[in-house]
Amino acid sequence: MGWILWLVIMLPVSALFTGLGIYALKSRKPMWFWSGTTVKENEITDIPAYNRANGIMWLCYSGIFWAGTILGLFQMPAAGILVAIGCLGGIPFLVFTYGKIYAKYKAKS
Repeated sequence: MGWILWLVIMLPVSALFTGLGIYALKSRKPMWFWSGTTVKENEITDIPAYNRANGIMWLCYSGIFWAGTILGLFQMPAAGILVAIGCLGGIPFLVFTYGKIYAKYKAKS
């Protein structure tokens, strides 16, 4: 019974981060990182490469959740640990990685 609840929670979460990655890959405008912020087109030197890097970042992050989703079908405690560590370590990873991406593609003033 617990695995049903696990799937009800994890499938949408995993799909959300995968969708964010796909959206970034396909977007023609620069991808934002924080909710409520925007990145202006004149801030970025190579928008397709910038968005590709963002998309890959989000797809990698979603991989943790997909792995946890599948692992939860077989070994729930291990899946919970994986997702918890992925969340706690993943958020600083996202912030650090996005900072590197933004710095790489930021237009020089």
